[in-house]
Amino acid sequence: MTDRWVAVLAGGLSHERDVSLRSGRRVSAALRSVGVTVEEWDADAGLLPRLRKHRPDAVVIALHGGEGENGSIQTILELLGVPYVGADADACRRAWDKPSAKAELRRAGLLTPDWVVLPQSAFRELGAQPVLDAMVERLGLPMMLKPDQSGSALGAQVVREAAQLPTAMVGSLAYSDAVLAERFIHGVEVAVTVIDGPDGPTALPAVEIAPETGVYDYTARYTAGLTTFHTPARLDPDTAAKVADLAVAAHRLLGLRDVSRTDAVVSAEGDVYFLEVNLSPGLTETSLVPMAFEAAGLSFGTTYAGLVDRAIARAIPAP
Repeated sequence: MTDRWVAVLAGGLSHERDVSLRSGRRVSAALRSVGVTVEEWDADAGLLPRLRKHRPDAVVIALHGGEGENGSIQTILELLGVPYVGADADACRRAWDKPSAKAELRRAGLLTPDWVVLPQSAFRELGAQPVLDAMVERLGLPMMLKPDQSGSALGAQVVREAAQLPTAMVGSLAYSDAVLAERFIHGVEVAVTVIDGPDGPTALPAVEIAPETGVYDYTARYTAGLTTFHTPARLDPDTAAKVADLAVAAHRLLGLRDVSRTDAVVSAEGDVYFLEVNLSPGLTETSLVPMAFEAAGLSFGTTYAGLVDRAIARAIPAP
């Protein structure tokens, strides 16, 4: 790998810019530690000229949210023929939209909490209170609210009382034009990293998430000390296998590649529910993917260097 040079894309203009910059710095350091030449690039108006003038061997996308996960940056790289680590543009578009991903997995027979999706216009045109009342009747309380397209738990919150719903709805809609309202499943929240290898996708040990507040929101994710993690998760072998199977199934069904992270919850009855999938998971000092690597005995730098090699190999025409 010492003869490779990689551009790590981080930053961008989404609400998750700060987290993205931290992820970019960490993956860059990990790649440098195994001899890869790395440049850190922001995803701004100078990106295309830079790619044309100083074409890297491959790109690692450490952008979270927006253009980093909705297929936009992937489409640009595909137009220029630049290899990159991660899902292709079509898969990004499918997985980035949370309701679409949930619907696809439900059609395949996998469990996911019941949900409804409503655009901001529905509350404006039909009257907010009648719509909110109908949501409570359908989904019950507590209820999980989140933007239909966003990451890092921005705008995500648990509503435990009907009186909290209007304010929570405004908070979620600040990050997207539509809100995903989901039945809240009480249980153990886990995150499962999936890595592609020569024999296909493999699930790494699940990370169990235990936030002090009981809700793994943005603050709990990125403030050291507010959440306790257990890796591997404290699950019995059968449940751990079901969690791993769910993550691999989501990776396959949504057409993902290289690396993904599935968030799920294990109910008190032992059922495993898909919550969402992360196309460009966080790689910061409090992120879950590096924890899973460590639990699996994998080197962060060596693993990502291998993914870079896979991306470059995909771009080489078959003889």
